[in-house]
Amino acid sequence: MGQMDLTEKQAPDFTLQANNDAEVTLSDFQGKTVVLYFYPKDMTPGCTTQACDFRDALPDLQAEDVVVLGVSPDPVDKHEKFAEKHELPFLLLSDPDQDAANKYGVWQLKKNFGKESRGIVRSTFVIDSDGTVIKEWRNVRVNGHVDEVRAYLTEKSGT
Repeated sequence: MGQMDLTEKQAPDFTLQANNDAEVTLSDFQGKTVVLYFYPKDMTPGCTTQACDFRDALPDLQAEDVVVLGVSPDPVDKHEKFAEKHELPFLLLSDPDQDAANKYGVWQLKKNFGKESRGIVRSTFVIDSDGTVIKEWRNVRVNGHVDEVRAYLTEKSGT
């Protein structure tokens, strides 16, 4: 399967259960900029670092009218524990059937210690207030990634 490029395309819409017990529909956020990030698993070292980096950057991002949404296949109750443990102030969405992950092309065959399995390829998408994907990062390395996202958003807004 070739690499999917969503830049300059309408962001695929989805509705998923969130850790606040609400159903969240992506298109409900039109009018705001959304940072949508897909990550493999709650409570793992890389995912924890990434979530905490987004948490720490959130005041700056909110100043730019940005909403952060994290998505993984984990169930809602696991998201709740993860958010509570690390005081995550943004929503974590549960995608157990990989509905959103497939729409964004981030559910792929991965090799880990010589074993092949399907899973989330860590990826981040910036969706503008019209619902268009304006930037994407795929196969994200955690270190420095949130700074890169923040720098992009600051540059885009001209502040």
